[in-house]
Amino acid sequence: MTNATAVRLERVIAAPPERVYRAWLDPELVRQWLAPQGMSVTRVEIDRSRYSIWHGDAGGFECEVLEQEQDRRIVFRWGFAGPDRIEGPVFDSLLTITVNPAPGGGTELTLVHEQLEELAAALPEIAANVGVGWAGTLDKLAAVAEAGA
Repeated sequence: MTNATAVRLERVIAAPPERVYRAWLDPELVRQWLAPQGMSVTRVEIDRSRYSIWHGDAGGFECEVLEQEQDRRIVFRWGFAGPDRIEGPVFDSLLTITVNPAPGGGTELTLVHEQLEELAAALPEIAANVGVGWAGTLDKLAAVAEAGA
């Protein structure tokens, strides 16, 4: 499922679920992969419930961890903040990451990013690319997790 208001992606990653799960919460690992193609992470701040990722002058994400099930599931309030992040709006959505053991080894990762209506209304060109952005970013996540993160 991919449209301007919801994205669902599934991926099998050749790494154990606990490693894939940790790659979402370890600041040094997040720095290596959580940026769309052509961009890099310039700042990462993660604590028990707050999650901030910045991509230079392009903006980034101000998020909150709403739910966590160790090595299995993370639910975020995922806030897109554009270049005017200090004074500009943050467009909230819901991001759910689920990791499960894959048959034959590895991890089945499911990403569901929903409640994108506010972002789609304000920035339709960005909302239209959420699925493509996540697809490329998950390729980078797989490379980091498979390298033994």
